[in-house]
Amino acid sequence: MTKSNLNLETRRTPRQRCRLDSKVKYLQQEAAARMVDVSRTGLALELATPLHAATGSTVQIHNDHLGLIEATVRWRKASRLGVEVLNTSNTLAQMSAYFRHFHKEIRPVVTR
Repeated sequence: MTKSNLNLETRRTPRQRCRLDSKVKYLQQEAAARMVDVSRTGLALELATPLHAATGSTVQIHNDHLGLIEATVRWRKASRLGVEVLNTSNTLAQMSAYFRHFHKEIRPVVTR
């Protein structure tokens, strides 16, 4: 996250919509989730089952396209979770490979 002129935290990289079924693990808890948007530095998840991970906690996210990545919880709101991926060479390679080979932008079905 970076600070804007108004001293508000903003995203460093734009997120793109997606729909990827995932599993989120925190300590001994595991929750089914759907990844709803992704960037090279973070992602948002919609949780199907409760997960009690506090802001600042490290979680593991697994899905077929990204593999296993570790991330830090940045925000929580109801059944949604926003995370920042850990900045390791392995995670950067996984995120780059995902955008190069797998990512397809999800567009809304209904338009105005």
